[in-house]
Amino acid sequence: MKKNHPKKIVVGMSGGVDSSMALILLKKQGWQVFGVSLKYDVWRNKKNLLKENVCCNAESFKIAKNVCAKLGVPYYIFDVSLEFKKQVINYFIQELKNNRTPNPCIICNRYLKFKKLFEWAKQHGIQYVATGHYAQIKKNSQTKKYELIKSKDKTKDQTYSLCFLPQEWLKNIVFPLGEYTKQEVYKMAEKYGFKFFLKMKQSQDFCFVANKCLNCFLSKEIGKKSGNIKDSQGNFLGKHNGLHFYTIGQRKGINLSNGPYFVKKFNNKKNELIITKNQKELFEKNVLLSPFNLINKKILKNKLKIMAKIRYQQPLATAILFPVSKEKIKLIFDKPQRAITSGQFAVFYKGDVCLGGGKIVKSVK
Repeated sequence: MKKNHPKKIVVGMSGGVDSSMALILLKKQGWQVFGVSLKYDVWRNKKNLLKENVCCNAESFKIAKNVCAKLGVPYYIFDVSLEFKKQVINYFIQELKNNRTPNPCIICNRYLKFKKLFEWAKQHGIQYVATGHYAQIKKNSQTKKYELIKSKDKTKDQTYSLCFLPQEWLKNIVFPLGEYTKQEVYKMAEKYGFKFFLKMKQSQDFCFVANKCLNCFLSKEIGKKSGNIKDSQGNFLGKHNGLHFYTIGQRKGINLSNGPYFVKKFNNKKNELIITKNQKELFEKNVLLSPFNLINKKILKNKLKIMAKIRYQQPLATAILFPVSKEKIKLIFDKPQRAITSGQFAVFYKGDVCLGGGKIVKSVK
């Protein structure tokens, strides 16, 4: 039986299968749905050959418009390109200039995507926002707080990239795909006459620059800053073109004989790239985080035993989280973790509940 939702909801439309099926599910539940695509900025360079199915370009807008038209849903494009350049692209460049490894998806979700969808919704008298993310939101009956929970499809779960969403937003966000697997979503697309989604490959590029063009992006926007490559004992091994071309744990691109070598750390003051052949030197246990976001701010009064990971694809590992100051928290893993990287995000869990996350300042002793 169809639920009766007299309420209006804005669905962020990327032109992909997930946001399109999210829209269908909400419409079938009785929501009054409005499709909105956010128009982002891209890096304007002839070498930037983004794949044709990347979100938020002319082709994706055409697909989103056609999906909405077929379902009788109003469709709009909201140009947020100036804000996107400021909040996401400039952040990305600045982090790399400071020899940190950025995570634009976490920053975009918190400071651009959901913020702008809520802004558009408010302008049109709408309270709720939905996207095609694989995650769930539920209200905890004991704490009366809303919780961000892993999706049914653990291989597609996106709570990691949503870890900076604030508590006050969760009550007005809907994730229709949280109780579905990706395969179920594809079957849904076929059932409702959108078979073409089954042939579309998911783009792995950043939405503003193609991965194949990342080095030319860095060369153009930051330039080359040549420096020495040294081993852990301080022996000179060669030259690099800039620390921003590397990340901790990286093997490819060092281009030295007698390897393989791995990036161990940066000496920012001397512009030196420190490498090692011994991967054991890449493992550490202690991480300092700032800024951080706790979805329920009251959970961290003292030490808290959690599960955490320091990158999206990494398995969860047991750790202790505790406050250092109002701006900083510390994470201590039970077992050393490989390649703890400044600029990346550590994200914390209790069971299937995502508690929040923090930006890695550095690994600490």
